Amino acid sequence: MRIHIATDHAGLEFSTRLQHHLAEQGHDVVDHGPLEYDAVDDYPAFCIRAAQAVVRDQAAGIETLGIVFGGSGNGEQIAANKVTGVRAALVWNIPTAELAREHNDANVIAIGARQHTFEEASGFIDRFIATPFSNEERHVRRIAQVAAYETDGSLLPDPRAGLAPDVVADASSSFDPEAG
Repeated sequence: MRIHIATDHAGLEFSTRLQHHLAEQGHDVVDHGPLEYDAVDDYPAFCIRAAQAVVRDQAAGIETLGIVFGGSGNGEQIAANKVTGVRAALVWNIPTAELAREHNDANVIAIGARQHTFEEASGFIDRFIATPFSNEERHVRRIAQVAAYETDGSLLPDPRAGLAPDVVADASSSFDPEAG
């Protein structure tokens, strides 16, 4: 499998170790991150390029996924998700790595390199790569809804549209925050 990765300075050492780890498993690793350490570099372009490469390869029928990381993974996930066709998920444990693939067919994951040991993070990545999409109808349907919005701005009808204001207010007032 081809794996596109990107980081900023916060994950540069992690990136080098990860590239070796993935290559040892037989993956074709493509690095989109910085060439050298720069404490004030900016992650968006690195992550966007990796995300673009994932979409481009998938459109060409190449089995590929992406991994973006930085200090927290948050900004990297946001940047990757700006690319049409990317479903980037922030992963912080094994269950989120599995669910990102099983339920969301995520094609990119984001990880906070300063939040986890290398062993933890590489375990999340290995699980993400190994986990297939479930292809369950409900997940396929939801992914299609996100893609439709991304493509043309369409959304399912608003269940509150056309209701009288007092009906909406009554529905809102029935909310019980203690109900869990």
